Amino acid sequence: MSIPTFARTVIVGGGVIGSSLAYHLSKYHKAAGSIVLLEAQKVTSGTTWHAAGLVGSTRNTSAETRLSVVGTEMYQTLKDETGLDPGFKRSGSVNVARTKDRMHNFHRTTNKINSFGLEAKILTPEEVHEAYTSPIDGICAMKTDDIVGGIHIPGDGAGSPTDLTQALLRGAKNRNVEVFEDKRVRSFGKSEDESTVTSVTLDSGETIEAENVVLCAGQWSRQVGALAGVNVPLHSAEHFYATTQNEIEGIWNMMPVCRDPDALIYMREWGNTLLFGGFEEQSKPWGSKAEGNVPEDFEFSLLEDDWDHFYSLFEGAMERVPALETAELKLLNGPESFTPDGNYILGEAPELKNFYVCAGMNSSGIASAGGAGKALADWIVNKSPQMELAPVDIRRFHNHSINPTFLKERVIETLGLHYTMPYPRKELKSVRNIRQSALFEKLKGKGAIMGQRFGWERPNYFAPTPIDSPLTYGRPGWLLNVTSEVQACREKCAVFDISSFSKLTVEGSGVTEFMNELCAGEMNVEVGKLVYTGMLNERGGYEADVTVTRVTRDKYFIVTATAQANKDMQRIKRRMPKTCFCSDVTGQYSVLSVMGPNSRELLQGLSTESFENEDFEFGTSKEVDIGLFNLTAKRVTYVGELGWELYVPVESARGVYDALFEASSEKGLGLKDAGYYAIEAMRIEKGYRAVLHEIDTEVTPKMAGLSFVVAKGKKSFEGKDRWNEGRGERLFNFKVNDEDNDDLMLWGGEIVTLDGDVIGELTSGTFSPTMNANIGMGLLKHDEVYSKGWIKAMSDAGRLRLLVGERDVGVEAKLGCWYDPKGEKIKGL
Repeated sequence: MSIPTFARTVIVGGGVIGSSLAYHLSKYHKAAGSIVLLEAQKVTSGTTWHAAGLVGSTRNTSAETRLSVVGTEMYQTLKDETGLDPGFKRSGSVNVARTKDRMHNFHRTTNKINSFGLEAKILTPEEVHEAYTSPIDGICAMKTDDIVGGIHIPGDGAGSPTDLTQALLRGAKNRNVEVFEDKRVRSFGKSEDESTVTSVTLDSGETIEAENVVLCAGQWSRQVGALAGVNVPLHSAEHFYATTQNEIEGIWNMMPVCRDPDALIYMREWGNTLLFGGFEEQSKPWGSKAEGNVPEDFEFSLLEDDWDHFYSLFEGAMERVPALETAELKLLNGPESFTPDGNYILGEAPELKNFYVCAGMNSSGIASAGGAGKALADWIVNKSPQMELAPVDIRRFHNHSINPTFLKERVIETLGLHYTMPYPRKELKSVRNIRQSALFEKLKGKGAIMGQRFGWERPNYFAPTPIDSPLTYGRPGWLLNVTSEVQACREKCAVFDISSFSKLTVEGSGVTEFMNELCAGEMNVEVGKLVYTGMLNERGGYEADVTVTRVTRDKYFIVTATAQANKDMQRIKRRMPKTCFCSDVTGQYSVLSVMGPNSRELLQGLSTESFENEDFEFGTSKEVDIGLFNLTAKRVTYVGELGWELYVPVESARGVYDALFEASSEKGLGLKDAGYYAIEAMRIEKGYRAVLHEIDTEVTPKMAGLSFVVAKGKKSFEGKDRWNEGRGERLFNFKVNDEDNDDLMLWGGEIVTLDGDVIGELTSGTFSPTMNANIGMGLLKHDEVYSKGWIKAMSDAGRLRLLVGERDVGVEAKLGCWYDPKGEKIKGL
């Protein structure tokens, strides 16, 4: 079979991911057009062939979990469709807990799984023992007297990676997908302006013209992507599992997969023998060169055994299955690729139009292949994602993520993220301090405890005196510090370094017409006016939540979420006319948010500009002087208080910061440093929405209670026809009843029930210092959510409950916010 000269879509990579994409894309028939899959070596010869084959439905994020469910269900039907058995056995899984915290996590997981309509059940230690007692010989190979419980997920299982891949390829070939082995890609062609991929050239010299190219090359994806100028941030690490060479009593064919995350291990039956492996906290990076490149000829290959490195996992496995102590073992060391945050990579590359990527599966390729392949096929055919995919979207990474040294050091930590406890507010420890604001050292010197977002170091909270604040699901040690910061902002004034928020400019001829098409709000406003609005997709959902300032007649300044920069830049550049241009100016400005009832007096004392209401209205921007410095002040708030955001040239940031504190000290205005945890608490008190919490690509302005951000009289803007769809879902504010508040802490993700039935979950949660209560926001799905008085009636009747781990607590809900619902504080009257 000869290589065609044209294909609608060329898939690069013949492992389970590329095969799944080919299978799903081919289902679109005429819409997808001709499809070619190229494999540099032999199908499954990379990472796929040596995968352990676990298929679990629960993943790090809701998006990944939804996709895993899609794949698991699809694997059930492949044999009937293709005639090939994919080797998937739905044996279920049991995760065991050694600690109370892990058990609390299992309760949260069970609540979440059940909310998806899937089955999951909490088990006692006795029930775990029963689950692992062989129906054949009545023997339990698992030690269970050291656990506090477990969770049973009957929909999980395990399979044969090679058989699954071949079944997917059979299905794809049956719908005319052409598959070629031993065809290595050497270069990619681009359009004249180098914005769009146009072709693929092989090492044999053959070229395939293509409308779409999809990179599914596994751990080779970073170096192949580089040929096209596309950054794919992943790095390989040595990855181990062992198999027993002798039969183990108590092991049988349909034994549930066992995960013991406190020991960082998993186990599955392997015939009558046992396969076990894990995810150690400190991995071994692997790559043939300093850049971390994987050898091109690494086909059906393994690395050398390293029993010393594997021993910590072996110890945990022996504790769970004592028979392993005397078993004959064979160790397998097969490298796999991991991403900087532990979530896989999917989507259209921001650097190159029509170039898509699905890679970096973090050792979940078999479980994730079915759903990831379908999601990407939907994206390619429809030219946009058809569900919320932000946690896996390739655009979530900053440019530093492609740095070889960063990737090598980060992979040491990210491999272990699979099983280490996913505590709320957990921060990654490796390769920090990559992006720092001009005030970083000064704030660190004042006790700032930093977190990281999109590479930025940001103050989470301040602890001038060191405190003990271990990670927890309960109330953390830092809560008193945050309470003090919130009180300062509510009663006097506080300053926040919010320099990490992404800042873009769009300017040029015809920019107002373009911005009006891009944004739901009216952009043709007076110079100096701020517009809070959204960029919507064709389904009416949010692509971005932005505040836009008209700087001049032909220039706009956009403030968007910290991690949205790449995504929003791509969206803007792919749509704007050639007469306009867009720039990321985030690094040019430090931003000091000065908030609180004393903020006006503080700023007025440092400026010749008037900050009075009649002179400086809410939602306006002005060039002002603060002490010796000139800067831009915007009257806006994200904490629900009177205040201004000061956009300061980086070189002046420390001078302005010092001037604020000196003036506050002289006048006794009580200015206090505050961090992002305080912002989070106050924005939830005020009911302000946040991207990827209350707002995402599946949430419309109507659902989010943000219809006011839409200029309803505009003739045209993206999402105009669907922004007003409620879809039976609506956002509400919640407060835990007083009798249930005691030591509780909400983090988001808690499940809301009505008369025992799941109707939604919290999108955000916190303990409110102002309300002295646990509060949150959440989307509820019910036929009556838009009926007047419904939520009040449900609250008054006590029919709403909140599942917080193992606890079932009473909760009150309403449309309005809990703090200053009339907005009188913001007005500063």
